[in-house]
Amino acid sequence: MATADECAERVPEERSEASGAPTDLHAFAVRLRRMNGEINRLVHGFAGDQGLHATDVQALAAILDADGPMTPKRLREHLGLTSGAVTACVDRLERAGHIRRVRENADRRVVHLYYADDARSAARAYFRPLAEATRAACARFTEDELSVVLRFLGAMGEELSEIHAPGR
Repeated sequence: MATADECAERVPEERSEASGAPTDLHAFAVRLRRMNGEINRLVHGFAGDQGLHATDVQALAAILDADGPMTPKRLREHLGLTSGAVTACVDRLERAGHIRRVRENADRRVVHLYYADDARSAARAYFRPLAEATRAACARFTEDELSVVLRFLGAMGEELSEIHAPGR
């Protein structure tokens, strides 16, 4: 995992946005916080409209984005919640029709969580403006630039996944 000093060494000092030149670590932090804040605003709105908690929406995203079937244990680890909190979250999501629990045939103790097909349309409709904003932002960049942006976002995700809250 890169330290702030290592990143600052690789990222030149901030220059004007008009020049399109790289920016310093502080500028990245500000822009990432602002983008995160806007996405959180949308997530909280969706949660409120659906009668869910913001954590429930994080769980939905984790289930949707998982490589393979999500289990309650993996969801607990991903969200950093207790077993009881994840059970309550999964119960709310299932009652609201957003997910379904499926027991594995080979081992009935194993439960897989799947995003319910009917729930996808509600999420797609609500988050369509986010998709359109993403499409509009992408249109401002070349394919090569977008490739770098995707690499950066992937690297940020990897780095952030290594950070654990104290005591966990």
